[in-house]
Amino acid sequence: METKLAVPIAAKDLDQARQQVNAAISAGAELLEFRTDYLEGLSAEMVKNLITYVKSAGDKRLPIIVTCRDQRQGGAIGYEQQLRVEVLVCALKAGAEFIDFEYDNFIIAENQEPIQQALSQNPQARLILSAHNFETKFPDISKLHRDILDVCPDAIPKLVYAANHINDCFEAFDLLHETSGDKIVFCMGEAGLISRIIAKKLNSFVTFASIDDQSATAPGQLTIEQFKQLYHYDDITSETKLFGVIANPVGHSLSPAIHNACFGEKSMNKLYLPLLVKGGQQEFDSFLHNVIERKWLNFVGFSVTIPHKQSALEFAQANGDFVEPLAEKIGAVNTLIIGSDSKLIAYNTDYSAALDAVTSTLGIDRDGLRGLSVTVVGAGGVARAIVAGLSDAGAQIHIYNRTVSKAEKLAAEFSCDFAPLDDLMDMNARLVVNCTSIGMHPNIEVTPVPQECLKSDMAVFDTVYNPAETLLLKQAQQAGAKTIDGISMFVNQGLAQFKLFTDTDGSAELMRKTICDSLLKE
Repeated sequence: METKLAVPIAAKDLDQARQQVNAAISAGAELLEFRTDYLEGLSAEMVKNLITYVKSAGDKRLPIIVTCRDQRQGGAIGYEQQLRVEVLVCALKAGAEFIDFEYDNFIIAENQEPIQQALSQNPQARLILSAHNFETKFPDISKLHRDILDVCPDAIPKLVYAANHINDCFEAFDLLHETSGDKIVFCMGEAGLISRIIAKKLNSFVTFASIDDQSATAPGQLTIEQFKQLYHYDDITSETKLFGVIANPVGHSLSPAIHNACFGEKSMNKLYLPLLVKGGQQEFDSFLHNVIERKWLNFVGFSVTIPHKQSALEFAQANGDFVEPLAEKIGAVNTLIIGSDSKLIAYNTDYSAALDAVTSTLGIDRDGLRGLSVTVVGAGGVARAIVAGLSDAGAQIHIYNRTVSKAEKLAAEFSCDFAPLDDLMDMNARLVVNCTSIGMHPNIEVTPVPQECLKSDMAVFDTVYNPAETLLLKQAQQAGAKTIDGISMFVNQGLAQFKLFTDTDGSAELMRKTICDSLLKE
């Protein structure tokens, strides 16, 4: 059976349950899970009525899992075990295709006997035996999988645990890859998010999606809309090639949206994921080693952003991989490609994206940057990449930063001038570039550059892309200056990465539209 996208129905009464059923069917659910432990005043008769309602849906009828979860394993209401078993037995008699019961409770004889008897009377139905760990990994997930099948060989093992780090997910992936037969395996929490998305690629029996954010029944559960629209769930196969953005935090990233939109437009069997990698160099290295060692995962390339750009460079250097020369000079990598020999190719597309945004607005080629007077505000990672690119092109750069020592250090590396931020009033530049986060959502009423500094003969470039039009850019327009928004740079670096990922050109128009649409939803 191909992986089914199951939507939990977690309602307090039958009317709300019917509403959720209709919403789930309309959204494209492939299977319904009745979380009967959410029903107030639960009875077997209520569950029978709910199953009858779905069975009468005609061509919209979906298979059903009935669950009455033990509160110790995430159940909503602490119903007595006898009632929970009664509900599951009734569900089987009413025609439910699946029931889900905790493995720990199933091995108790007084629970097992009535369930086994009801299953024998409905041979088409199947038992899911589940185990949950809401704190951390199972001590030995492979043994637990074997133990469940030893007790009931026809059961579908369901093993779900909290991933405290993305590296915790690989045990789940290995179990799915290395064992045969139906099983449900994934990880909870933000670090475990990717295990839910690629469950279909790895042939988990089901993966779960909520109707909306409010109706989620487990940490890290995506909505069915996110599965279908953002991650193109319907198109995922075992051959799908994987890409992703390595970051911490990662939830705000628009990279999955733009790359998946372009993959979809070109009907490519590729999927781009948000990869939350917490920690520093050691955790970053472990993640990449885990990926590279598992060729069957089909990871091909990564975008790398805060705080891992330097870690990406050091990983590539330590492993003798190819590093683009200017990326080495910048001291940061934002793109990694895994070659067929499992060696990495490391690039930095930030500087090129910024230069292309500037030259296209000014109507010049890169040679036209030579001698151009440029003010760069900030001395962090973004500034470093842009200063390196502009310096390489021969621009005359003056770096302003609140912490003068950071500006001095960056200026020394690239033979630039520097000054404290308070000296901005004295600047004389044709191009002003904001490389700080000042003016980023939600603090949109501030600007890093005093309005009186802005002149009509300038071009003003703000690398912030949320909002698309920052206060700095609004004030620059009022002064008559040309403006370059952060979306332009973001799209340019996305296009450069897409080309490296696929050897084909992405659509700048589609990327920009996707970014703007996503920002409007926030």
